[in-house]
Amino acid sequence: MRDEEGLKNILDAVAEGNLSVEAAQQKVQNLAFESVDDFAKIDHHRTLRTGFPEVIWGPGKTPKQIVQIMLKMQESFQRDNQIRPIIATRIDPAVFDQLKKQIPELEYYSVPKICLLKTGSLPQKKGKIGIISAGTADIPVAEEAALTAELCGFSVERLWDVGVAGIHRLFSHRELLSQLQVLIVVAGMEGALPSVVAGMVDSPVIAVPTSIGYGASFEGVAPLLTMLNSCAPGIGVVNIDNGFGAAILAGQILRTAGKIHSESEENGY
Repeated sequence: MRDEEGLKNILDAVAEGNLSVEAAQQKVQNLAFESVDDFAKIDHHRTLRTGFPEVIWGPGKTPKQIVQIMLKMQESFQRDNQIRPIIATRIDPAVFDQLKKQIPELEYYSVPKICLLKTGSLPQKKGKIGIISAGTADIPVAEEAALTAELCGFSVERLWDVGVAGIHRLFSHRELLSQLQVLIVVAGMEGALPSVVAGMVDSPVIAVPTSIGYGASFEGVAPLLTMLNSCAPGIGVVNIDNGFGAAILAGQILRTAGKIHSESEENGY
């Protein structure tokens, strides 16, 4: 449950002059959470600390647990007049069918396997993220990244099936690539595409290895090692099939750039 007594103590300390406003803000950022029975604790201040709300990881949870967490989050957001998307990732269709019975307004995106419960209009943030898939088989992971970025409020440009086996397909989009602030490149097999893209643009490139490939790809380990060993600078690599993590990293890059721009304007730079 929320630590309301702890919050009151912090506010009293500020009022009495025993705690600075800055110190109180630091304490509050790590204060609020709410239990869901005895199996979960919702982190209400995730957005305050990190800029993005908590997201529900579906695998390993029962449909009943997912429903309880979603409804508790919805109740909290409505109580505090907060407008945030409630997202659950890696939800199989059969699980969604069970969730839908309990939450009729729940939306489902079958390709990335993401469930969405809206609590109002989605946020809008500055910056455009490019999502590139090497092959059609990489699209589910790429679409997880794309949809996550959109639900976090960013504009997204999708480029599917432009891998190195037909590199001319990528080269035909040179102008578009130069207009994107961050690029997420999703590839399986040998995982060479992020290196090629990083050699073409002046933006950060986030590489996502997928588990797509023949036996020697070792379910994504081979493209992961290729990406980690890239000779092209400016590449960051996330874990195998981690489209969600790539989207959040891209969002943090854009948020940080926005903060730097705002501070520069305030200081007259």
